[in-house]
Amino acid sequence: MENKSLIRKVLETDPAARYALNVIVNYPGVHAMFFYRINSFLWKRLHMKFLARFLSQLARLFTGIEIHPGATIGKRLFIDHGMGVVIGETTIIGDDCVLYQGVTLGGVGTGEHKVKRHPTLLNNVMVSAGAKIIGDVTIGNNSIVGAQTVVLADVPDNCTVVGVPAFIVKENGIRVNKEL
Repeated sequence: MENKSLIRKVLETDPAARYALNVIVNYPGVHAMFFYRINSFLWKRLHMKFLARFLSQLARLFTGIEIHPGATIGKRLFIDHGMGVVIGETTIIGDDCVLYQGVTLGGVGTGEHKVKRHPTLLNNVMVSAGAKIIGDVTIGNNSIVGAQTVVLADVPDNCTVVGVPAFIVKENGIRVNKEL
């Protein structure tokens, strides 16, 4: 059922997606999500962590998209032109989000840290090509992260952020110029 709703989401979101078979066969973001669901089940439910990581690396080899099986991903995540997308272990992604090529949802810290160290994207977030969101930060509902933006702080709901480091250029539909 989740696969069907993702295919519908792709057909609604991507003007190049003309029919379901095209999406099923030719969209690596859809393939990556299929593999992620299996690997996440192995990681979280069966505690087969080595197998889950191994299979996630195989999925990365075939799709160019690296999703850690420990990540928590909601419904209908669409990864469009996903080459180079990285989603870290403690990442949380809400429903109906879109990620473009080269997006990193990366962590801070190394080793055996058992704390949340990757971003949280709430619902209906779009992260544009090449953007980097680093650390335990939250991107608010209905927000947009511009291309090549580096986000190191929380982003409120209904905002568009751009720049290095990110700053708000639109909030609740109104143009602003505001630091995070």
